[in-house]
Amino acid sequence: MSSLHKISSYAEFSDVISSRAAVLLYTSMPNCSVCHALLPQVEALLAHMPAVHAIHADTADIPELAGQLTIFSAPAVLFFIHGKVIFRMARFVPIEELQENITQALKMI
Repeated sequence: MSSLHKISSYAEFSDVISSRAAVLLYTSMPNCSVCHALLPQVEALLAHMPAVHAIHADTADIPELAGQLTIFSAPAVLFFIHGKVIFRMARFVPIEELQENITQALKMI
């Protein structure tokens, strides 16, 4: 199983977004039980999707990221194709729905 690449700055996020075709951003906050429970499920799903570059950010560590992307709750999943947000899901993220959304978005590449 692959793990999401942890980013530590908005600049690092910008670099990834500009250099990859398909990017999934998973954001979490400290002491968020839903965030910690969902993360391994997202990692397991993405293990079967090699075209998706996955990154993980703690919005408490990178408040600029939350501000720039208008992320108000955690966990939040944002999916980008060529640097543009294709969809976002927050708070409660059904894995089956996430998988379907990613599959549909990848058809845009």
